Amino acid sequence: MLPAPKTHRLSLADVMPSCLNSLLGQKSSLGLTSVDKAVVLLVDGLGTEALAARAGHARTLASLLNRGSTIGAGFPSTTAAALATLTTGTRPGQHGLVGYSVLDAANDRVVNQLKGWDDRLDPATWQRQRTVFEQATDVDIPSFVVAAEKYRHSGFTHAVLRGADFRGAASITDRFRVVREILDTTARALVYMYVPELDMAAHSEGWESPLWTRQLETVDTAVREFSASLRRREGLLLTADHGIIDVPHRSHILFGEAGGLVDGIRFVAGEPRCLQLHFEPDASVAVRQAVLEAWQAAESERSWILARSEAIAAGWFGATVDSEVVPRIGDVLVAARKNIAYYDERVTGSGGRNMIGQHGSLTDAETKIPLLRFGAFVA
Repeated sequence: MLPAPKTHRLSLADVMPSCLNSLLGQKSSLGLTSVDKAVVLLVDGLGTEALAARAGHARTLASLLNRGSTIGAGFPSTTAAALATLTTGTRPGQHGLVGYSVLDAANDRVVNQLKGWDDRLDPATWQRQRTVFEQATDVDIPSFVVAAEKYRHSGFTHAVLRGADFRGAASITDRFRVVREILDTTARALVYMYVPELDMAAHSEGWESPLWTRQLETVDTAVREFSASLRRREGLLLTADHGIIDVPHRSHILFGEAGGLVDGIRFVAGEPRCLQLHFEPDASVAVRQAVLEAWQAAESERSWILARSEAIAAGWFGATVDSEVVPRIGDVLVAARKNIAYYDERVTGSGGRNMIGQHGSLTDAETKIPLLRFGAFVA
């Protein structure tokens, strides 16, 4: 049985378009009231399950959790795909960022979608949809991004945040201060603020670590203080790009030449909890079917394993997958159901094996995210 790709009526794709509609005084899928200034706070890696489990350390945020404040992150549950979904209001099958690392067929290589941009990959065309920030510009609404300065000139920023005025700020507190300044000096505004600190802590030490809990406490305090400053026609939405699970080193699954799992495979893309395997162009139908069946025989008890055509038909990448995007998706997908992560044992020096907190697949812990409302957006 394949899981539903979207288990909630609302998803990340609804958030930014709804805020723009609110600024325009129009109805939105989130039912937001009309405002003059809308802020979207994205807390990277803050899944609903982890937040609920640490409710005592985040009383402001956790007190707002209920069935109505949980939405779907979409698939794959990874930052590159999810942030593009947030800022374009479209799913990966349309915007084209279909994983953490994906096949760039024109250059016969796998590219990291967060850090691997170069002069052979144009952000303006690889990410194929107009952003909500660009749409805001069309109707004379200024839009802003508030994030760490190091992200200002990245290819990923140019792909998914184009159209917004970038404002750099180092700490969470500094970022909220910049957001407040924007609201105080702008008659109308759409503001996006990015907080990566929880995700970074989870990757290095796990979401169950004291470090992650301290970062959550910092975010909770900052949100409480900032939300108290919101004026009558200012609204804030807090959400996330994905949840997270802890995968201990003993739960790493190594694969390689044995068992026919990589016969005819040219590239291994995706990420450890959601492999995307690409065949050599001349791989026969028989070889392709044999590899798919080998993975299913070996791993179907702990992962969902299916061919690209099945994933597209099941709507994993959205209702529509544009023809230019199809080759970027793996010929075979291996999406973990259990708390495991896959690593290619043929690759030496994989720094990724040091990660504890991981994400990318379709489990509830990875795909259930909060949508919390503050200020004018409180129902």
